[in-house]
Amino acid sequence: MTPESARRTTRSDEEVWRLSWLPDRELTRDQALAGMELDEMLSDLARVHDPALHAAAEIRAAALGLTVEQALILLATQILGRMHDEMNEQSPRRRAGGGPGFGRRVIEPPRVRG
Repeated sequence: MTPESARRTTRSDEEVWRLSWLPDRELTRDQALAGMELDEMLSDLARVHDPALHAAAEIRAAALGLTVEQALILLATQILGRMHDEMNEQSPRRRAGGGPGFGRRVIEPPRVRG
């Protein structure tokens, strides 16, 4: 349902997870699972007006120390970044800045609580 992913790494004999849409954060397995569930929930356009989905999304976002709105912005930034990369790969004339009005922005998410 989504191009995002989670991957596990090890740091000092400790299991650490990272999400493709939160690459600079070290997460627990439960947080990574919450992040992937959140991504899938926010990607389901058929349930955009479902109050139960909104409540579940808020719980999963909170597990990451985010609001649902912050998660949406981060996920949308990932999508735009991929689109930008694909456009550059397909373009016969690659521009240094990525073309007019389509620069890749990095949005720093708030730090994970707890």
